[in-house]
Amino acid sequence: MLYREVLRPLLFLRDAETAHRAVLERLGHWRIGTHLAERLLNVDDPRLQSTVLGLHFRNPVGIGAGLDKHAEAVSAWRSLGFGFCEIGTVTPVPQDGNPLPRMFRLQPDEAVINRMGFNSLGADAVVANLAAAGRVGIPVGVNVGKNKLTPNEDAAADYERAIHTLAPLADYIAINLSSPNTPDLRALQKPELVQSLVRRCVQAAQPGQPVLLKVAPDFAPGELEETVAAALEGGAAGIIASNTTVTRQGLRSVALAAETGGLSGKPLREMATATVRRVFRVTRGRVPIIGVGGIASAEDAYEKILAGANLVQVYTGLIYEGPTLAAKINRGLVGLLERDGLANVAAAVGLDA
Repeated sequence: MLYREVLRPLLFLRDAETAHRAVLERLGHWRIGTHLAERLLNVDDPRLQSTVLGLHFRNPVGIGAGLDKHAEAVSAWRSLGFGFCEIGTVTPVPQDGNPLPRMFRLQPDEAVINRMGFNSLGADAVVANLAAAGRVGIPVGVNVGKNKLTPNEDAAADYERAIHTLAPLADYIAINLSSPNTPDLRALQKPELVQSLVRRCVQAAQPGQPVLLKVAPDFAPGELEETVAAALEGGAAGIIASNTTVTRQGLRSVALAAETGGLSGKPLREMATATVRRVFRVTRGRVPIIGVGGIASAEDAYEKILAGANLVQVYTGLIYEGPTLAAKINRGLVGLLERDGLANVAAAVGLDA
């Protein structure tokens, strides 16, 4: 209530990217109130715990890539109740990304359009931030991408270079081939390219380190299934479903809907859940799925879990719902598990798929 009625209107007086930067800077230096936040926002219930990708998760709710691109606030996410975080996308060398403005709030839709374009401090700077943070008490994934000027035929070398640098400080690696904001990047999702690229990324990672592929929600029928199968053949340990969408159906923010970029938030929810379900039908539970897209409540998260997600991630929901979102989702998930007579969150995975 305080966030939606007081803090959010103040934040929304600034443009979206400026407000984003201000929040991250405060979280990056946040010390006062950390222990109080942990007491208020951490939901310690064994029914929420799980082992996924060989890692222990105290709850299934994580921070999605794109929110903390440079690992500037990585020490804060645990105290806000999250079970894991994924930083990035990180490119091998620094790049500015696309020109400003490049992030837009669609308030009537509780959505965001971004065309950030992999703005990154580069792998070396992010490693320094991760090293300074030390052990943060939750799994930390690192999402990697290629530099804009690297042609697609040389993309695998970019991913290898970023992974070599970042892997020693990552619990898992996520390969981003699905952002709509780097020219021709999504062409790398073609099955004939995915298998070899994933295999090279797995070889570049630490021995036994999980490598996941993040997919788009905009695949035509059959294409997603072929890409997922190719990723598994290349050694992917899991799938993240999904990235932002380039579709614009049903938006009320007519003027901003014309902005180019990826759409996230509530309008993506059903499409992202359908993508999770499609991935689960291919994988049959052989590898974990991280569900992301339009999650702003416990019911949204549970929908993804029932569709086949072992874990979920939030980003835009945090912008609209505020810092208590993880606690609300986790408390709500406990209630939903009790309602359905399920022993733990793992028992719910894929029940509706």
